[in-house]
Amino acid sequence: MPSPLGSPTSSRSVTQTVNGSHRFTIKGYSLAKGMGVGKHIASESFTVGGYQWAIYFYPDGKNPEDHSTYVSVFVALASEGTDVRALFELTLLDQSGKGKHKVHSHFDRALESGPYTLKYRGSMWGYKRFFRRAMLETSDFLKDDCLKINCTVGVVVSETDCPRLHSIQVPESDIGSHFGILLENEEGSDITFNVFGEKFHAHKLVLAARSPVFEAEFSDRMEDDNEIVVTDMEPKVFKALLHFIYRDSLIDDEEFVGTSSSSMPSVSDALAAKLLAAADKYDLPRLRLMCESVLCKDISVNSVANILALADRHHAMDLKSVCLKFAAENLVGSYFVFLVLAVYGPRLRAACWSYLFEVRLLRCFSSLSQPVPAHGSAVMRSDGFEYLKENCPTLQSELLKTVAGCEEEFSGGGKSRSVWAHLSDGGDTINRSVRQQTWENGGEQNQGMWVQLDGGGDGEGSPRREE
Repeated sequence: MPSPLGSPTSSRSVTQTVNGSHRFTIKGYSLAKGMGVGKHIASESFTVGGYQWAIYFYPDGKNPEDHSTYVSVFVALASEGTDVRALFELTLLDQSGKGKHKVHSHFDRALESGPYTLKYRGSMWGYKRFFRRAMLETSDFLKDDCLKINCTVGVVVSETDCPRLHSIQVPESDIGSHFGILLENEEGSDITFNVFGEKFHAHKLVLAARSPVFEAEFSDRMEDDNEIVVTDMEPKVFKALLHFIYRDSLIDDEEFVGTSSSSMPSVSDALAAKLLAAADKYDLPRLRLMCESVLCKDISVNSVANILALADRHHAMDLKSVCLKFAAENLVGSYFVFLVLAVYGPRLRAACWSYLFEVRLLRCFSSLSQPVPAHGSAVMRSDGFEYLKENCPTLQSELLKTVAGCEEEFSGGGKSRSVWAHLSDGGDTINRSVRQQTWENGGEQNQGMWVQLDGGGDGEGSPRREE
């Protein structure tokens, strides 16, 4: 006799999209024109379905064959991911109030091949011929030299549902608040820090568990030695340090909202910068990364050199990478300055720096068909850049490499060669002489390059700009 059947089970697979939208406002459209075919303006990255996305707007178009007849708009996968399936919608907003938006959408219609698949980071979906540029500039989509683009991304996800009779919500962890209370009421504290006369009571076990530096310091001290004098940190910085150690979060301070306010003398005086130094001193990688994130928002042509030096000094590698890339992107066209700065020896660096700003150098840029951007000059005139010149020769070399990489990208992968390539093989493109030079410096051999630019005058070989 067959055994009775058990209760039947069931499950259900559900495939749907996780949707999110981002509005990208482009102010100064007329100034963006002429940046070059294939060059884009990128939006801030935004998160949908667990992935980072960005909108790329090409004022001169993406396709060289169109000769800047069209503007191009694309949505790019900005984070790591493979075979990410998604639906997209790009909307150019009508700013006249008539509601006649230009919409390209995957949503609410059947797709013959299904959702679009992005294979890897950097993959894009969009339109090379999004809108004819001449028509755009006389349309209601452009108002006060401003465009507005709305992007909706729907990431395709699948999950299997099983019948659930009940569910219980688990709240977020509150261990940080409990440890914070322990810090505030000082119960059971066994170590005191004297920071310029202000006393902070803490717990050795907590500090040692969070910081290997504190752990080593406590193991080397006598058991009855329960006060430590701190002379290299302000009380408010040490208070913020303890707040992170106990609560695993940044202290609620108005200085973290924006470090570039007019009342802030310099980036190095910002609380985030001082806390970054503390994180480096006590080997707190998560705090370091939090401070890097705050300082990253303050990067500009006036502050990038100071922040770069700060990042290098305190081993903030992510922040350093962002600074190098930002500086390089804003110095394409004036990379000659960095080239000479990096390859000259310490004895000649100061002398050549003044010379490189003469009119003859600026005229050399035009022969390379690379304009000298105003914001690039601003970077080089900043106090932070002067500090880099005098104190950070290693950073100069790293900046050179990053600029060279951006210059290759700027050339579009064509036949044009970078200035570095010409100098490194002795090439002569603007009637200059190049020779290798080796000299002794502090027991080490340094190789440099002597670059002699022709004098003034309009004779043969003088660089000129082609109109």
